Amino acid sequence: MKESLSGGTGMREETALRSELVAICRKLERKGLIASADGNVSCRVGADRLLITPSGKPKTDLEPRDLIGVNALGERVSGHGRPSSEIHMHLAVYAQRSDVSAIVHAHPPLLTAMTLAGQPFRADILPEVWLTVGTVPTAPYATPSTSEVPDSIAPFIADHHAILLERHGSLTFGRTLGEAYRRLEILEHAAHTLFYALLIGGCPPPAMPDKDREKLDQVRKKLFA
Repeated sequence: MKESLSGGTGMREETALRSELVAICRKLERKGLIASADGNVSCRVGADRLLITPSGKPKTDLEPRDLIGVNALGERVSGHGRPSSEIHMHLAVYAQRSDVSAIVHAHPPLLTAMTLAGQPFRADILPEVWLTVGTVPTAPYATPSTSEVPDSIAPFIADHHAILLERHGSLTFGRTLGEAYRRLEILEHAAHTLFYALLIGGCPPPAMPDKDREKLDQVRKKLFA
């Protein structure tokens, strides 16, 4: 992404990002990954500005003009209303990860259910998940919309592309809005597969052999170089 919004190119880029972010919000609701005003989505616009969903508004009702522009401190610089109450969770990720340009927080049913059951997400079972997302830790429970949330995820931000939030859904990030969203879709789909495997087999499926994960690690390095 460009680091400046000056000139026509910057304005066109922001317009495109606003439309893409709203489209992803609608897709989240359509796919059953959020309900009503649940969740929040953000993206970088330049070096020191973000776009984020507003607080309390159903995602299917959002229009591009409804998105809130905030600075690196989370202060509103454009738009009306309040930015998402989880803005500080997003800021915590952006502060640690210069490579991250988009974040999706959702409440996917099966992934959230796994955290309720105290079950870790086993990314080492499915090659597609290991390749595209990698390990997925679960952050301990934190009161939503408080500083407890960024504190709870802080130890996991640097080395992961996705984090489950105990009782509170998921957090996925990426270089683009599309990548952050796709990682969520991949994880929720994988959670269904793992659940069915447990029902059919009566026990958790085994992890891939180390040699196979090492091969995937080499492929992933090329993909994310």
